[in-house]
Amino acid sequence: MSSTYPPVSPTLGRKKSLVVTDTPKLDLESYIANYAGRTRLERLYLIGTTSTFLGVEALKLLIREIKEGKDVSFYMDAWSALKSIAPNEPEAQRDNEWIDVTSKANAAETARLEAQLKGYKNNLIKESIRMGNEDLGKHYEATGQLALAFDAYSRMRQDISTPRHVIEVSKHIIEVAIERKEHIAILSNVQKMRGTVVSPDEDKLLKPFIQATDGIAQLYSGQYLAAAQIFLHTPPGMGTSCNTVISPNDVAVYGGLCALATIDRNDMQKLVLENSEFRTYLELEPHIRRAIQAFVNSKYAKCLEILESYRADYMLDIHLQKHVDELYTRVRSKSIIQYFIPFSCVTFETLNKNFAPPGKTIEKELAEMIKCGELDARIDLVAKTLVSPSKVNRQELQQETLKTAKQIEREARQHLLRMNIIATDMETKGSKENNRRGLGGGLPGELFEANLVWRLWIIIKFKAVHISGQEFHGYTNAVWHGMVVNDSLFLFFSSFSSI
Repeated sequence: MSSTYPPVSPTLGRKKSLVVTDTPKLDLESYIANYAGRTRLERLYLIGTTSTFLGVEALKLLIREIKEGKDVSFYMDAWSALKSIAPNEPEAQRDNEWIDVTSKANAAETARLEAQLKGYKNNLIKESIRMGNEDLGKHYEATGQLALAFDAYSRMRQDISTPRHVIEVSKHIIEVAIERKEHIAILSNVQKMRGTVVSPDEDKLLKPFIQATDGIAQLYSGQYLAAAQIFLHTPPGMGTSCNTVISPNDVAVYGGLCALATIDRNDMQKLVLENSEFRTYLELEPHIRRAIQAFVNSKYAKCLEILESYRADYMLDIHLQKHVDELYTRVRSKSIIQYFIPFSCVTFETLNKNFAPPGKTIEKELAEMIKCGELDARIDLVAKTLVSPSKVNRQELQQETLKTAKQIEREARQHLLRMNIIATDMETKGSKENNRRGLGGGLPGELFEANLVWRLWIIIKFKAVHISGQEFHGYTNAVWHGMVVNDSLFLFFSSFSSI
């Protein structure tokens, strides 16, 4: 169950946060140990302001870690959040001395780095200018000034001279862009990294970072199928090389959920479970593998049950939180569609039991699926059932019949043209092999004629054309012996197209 409360931070004006009251399965210390850098702090803050179960613990840990750095603004956010939910905790007492000392040190360091960079520019030393911008960008990032850090890293690009520099600049920008949730900047720099020629060993180390950050950008923009395909092809061996952005466990969760939401069930076994690259990550999150296996085996209720039991964990994930509801809805919709295929009628009671979210009913979701064209069914509110429409569509049958009639007419005209050519001795003589074949190198003449007679009978049957047996025999006999060389057969077919 979720609700909202006003922002707790007057400093950065952070957006309202969801509140997760369910108990998560994750262990905070083990979970946060997978990350380093600023993403570690951001994840602690999200958990602290979202989870009623882990909030105090996360904020206390966050405040201790912030005070080891120099981000005063972030400290004010964390302190304000902790004070609002646990004012008696020691960490909830504002440390004004640390704030003053750190603020002065930050201002002095900023002035020093800017003066140093100015000196490099006066000396026109490109390598020194590049390094000066990098140092300034790192300082801004450490102090929480992400916009200034982004600009400083971007200025590095005009002074780069080697492929390694291109990679370094792009990595810096991607990390800041992820914190700012700017997926366009992420994608553009991912493409720059892909287009940079490096050694095979370096490429092997960079590939997991490129794939993972590309997948995050696709997830941000709601391109779940693209995100699934990218995460599924993330090479193993990530280790801690990407821990400033993502962990191997995250790759398994993001890739697994996006795959469940978008990939067809018939392809899931091959693309996901039998994927040698992704299997390494799935082993880290066995419940995701079990959910996918259940879906593949048509055990949809079991799949949804597993996912629902981990909803609280995913609502505490910095990249996944905003997409959990949409991904779960897509998985549930796919499950309902697959479940309904073999049935002509299913009761609401059965559907609610197997697919409804806890404390909710499925009726509105079914109506929306039918309205959007996702589910080919009708709702019977009197009988409280979901009914499959009749598969026999008279209009489609008639259209198919007319299409078949036109096809037969076309073939008959070609056949009559061939017979007229033969009758007027205009046929090009060829080998015996070629003489045995019909117009355009098609079927042998006799086989074509026999096929035509058979199809004539089919079209007459479908069109309910009432002719006598003697008339039908006359037409088929004429076709069989090649005696029709005028328009009588054309008139016969024309009568079909007018019915």
